[in-house]
Amino acid sequence: MPHTKDDLPDALYSAEQVRGLDARLIAAGTPGFELMQRAARAMWRALVRHWPDASELTVLAGHGNNAGDGYLVAALALRAGWAVRVLAVVEPSRLQGDAAAAYRDALAAGVPIDAWSPSSELRGVLLDALLGTGLNGDVREPYSAVIEAINAIGLPVAAVDIPSGLSADTGQVLGSAVRADLTVTFIGLKLGLFTGDAADQVGELVFNDLQADTAIVSSAPAVAQRLNPGNLPRVAPRAPASHKGRFGHVLLVGGDRGFGGAILLSAESALRSGAGMVSLATRPEHVPAALTRLPEVMALGTHSANQLMALLKKVSVLVVGPGLGQASWGRSLLSAAANAPMPQVWDADALNLLSAGTMTLPTDSVITPHPGEAARLLGLSTAQVQADRPAAAQALSKKYSTTVVLKGAGSLIASLDGRLALCHQVHPAMATAGLGDVLAGLVGALLAQGLDAYDAACLAVWLHANAGAQQGKYGRGLAASDLIPAIRQLLEEQAPCLK
Repeated sequence: MPHTKDDLPDALYSAEQVRGLDARLIAAGTPGFELMQRAARAMWRALVRHWPDASELTVLAGHGNNAGDGYLVAALALRAGWAVRVLAVVEPSRLQGDAAAAYRDALAAGVPIDAWSPSSELRGVLLDALLGTGLNGDVREPYSAVIEAINAIGLPVAAVDIPSGLSADTGQVLGSAVRADLTVTFIGLKLGLFTGDAADQVGELVFNDLQADTAIVSSAPAVAQRLNPGNLPRVAPRAPASHKGRFGHVLLVGGDRGFGGAILLSAESALRSGAGMVSLATRPEHVPAALTRLPEVMALGTHSANQLMALLKKVSVLVVGPGLGQASWGRSLLSAAANAPMPQVWDADALNLLSAGTMTLPTDSVITPHPGEAARLLGLSTAQVQADRPAAAQALSKKYSTTVVLKGAGSLIASLDGRLALCHQVHPAMATAGLGDVLAGLVGALLAQGLDAYDAACLAVWLHANAGAQQGKYGRGLAASDLIPAIRQLLEEQAPCLK
């Protein structure tokens, strides 16, 4: 099934940037209350589409413009004949500006408005209009109690702009956060809606630009770009007279005793993703399995780094780390690789050895850490990495002067020149061993075919994630090798071999 571009913009912004855009739109002549009305209408339309048989709405209203949106949605729902009630977590007399005007609008429409208490009954569709994007620290009372009640009751939940308690910049749950089935966000997409904990909190995401002046919105530099088929790097088509020497020679190094499968997965991935030639340096006892499974791969049984030297002169890209181990055998092979002047992909134990501080990366390299490996590389805890994944990816790129793929839900690709890309396709069936080995081989194959490090990483991450989502529809039991034929198919759809 061909993949087409979704209807969300590519540009991702910080919460501060979106607040600035809102202010600029108002300064350019669109009244703030008009923007709030547009947001409420967009929220209402999405809510009705999502739950066409619903007829009852409970709005949980906090403070600020997020609450104002909620009051206006309540008025729209009442006029449409729904049973509606607003539970005000903040005394409405404390509302100011457009939010206060929205409260008066709801009051004039006859919307019942009661103060929230722990004994308040929640009914129908719940509308989270509590906190919005301005949250900086952990959620405090009474909001944490309201969020706990929303999450515990099991009713359908829609969130205005962002689920309350989710950081708009990092995707971290700040103490507690609403688990929404539907989120409708406005003006600009926030980075935190796509990474970290967001996949568990956001539900279906709908975007509405509120008819904003595109010139104003596009003037803000995005902090990141979402990857989609419309903006992916492309591997060039092949001339009819092409030969294997034009598409690189990838050498994969790894597979210590007991870990031979990891490097075989990487080698198969590189082979099936278009590398012209693929070689494998692994423990001698793994060579028979390699020849049986992958006869097209040139397998070298390797006792020591000395055996690599002649081969290193013949190859164009190295992939090092899957199954490498951290014993003397793996350390010696990684040391030899580190001194080879060619693009490289370091994964798994290569990263653990890198974090020890005894190795340096060659230029034009890509590292592909999961959050635990990223934590070791940065000298942080895994929780600290996950608390701000974009910052961690950029810090890794700067520290090691390399392109970084920070894996996980909402994978991030950071380049040394400051570019940041995000791939938010994810499927829970992908929670299985070996997928990182497949990704490392794929990045190596794309480097071998002429893409630079950042472009190879971006395309590889997108192909890998979408292949996983495609195979994940069959449910539990996904094996890493299942992704390889799906990646090959997606790569051909995205960049046909022939013009």
